[in-house]
Amino acid sequence: MTGPTKTSEPPRIRLVFQLERAELPRLYDELARFHKGVKRVGRLRTLAYEGLLVQQGFLKLPGQASSDVSGSIGFDGDGAEVTNGLFEPAIDGLDGR
Repeated sequence: MTGPTKTSEPPRIRLVFQLERAELPRLYDELARFHKGVKRVGRLRTLAYEGLLVQQGFLKLPGQASSDVSGSIGFDGDGAEVTNGLFEPAIDGLDGR
């Protein structure tokens, strides 16, 4: 019997986790749109990768300033576009009141 063969590819990463809506409601709602399976995993992969690109400065958000520091996100102006509505009252219920 032969032993494991060495390959140049790194090992696969397998993630199994639970997410409750109370932890990250926006992420939960986005992922809940898809039935469990390939589409949900694909959406999570896309969100994670795009977030990584923004964090590392490869993608820019609207109003985001250029930064020479990797891993930092700055915004032009006073950041009003970013924080607009942040301190408004929460939406209760499904009817928006």
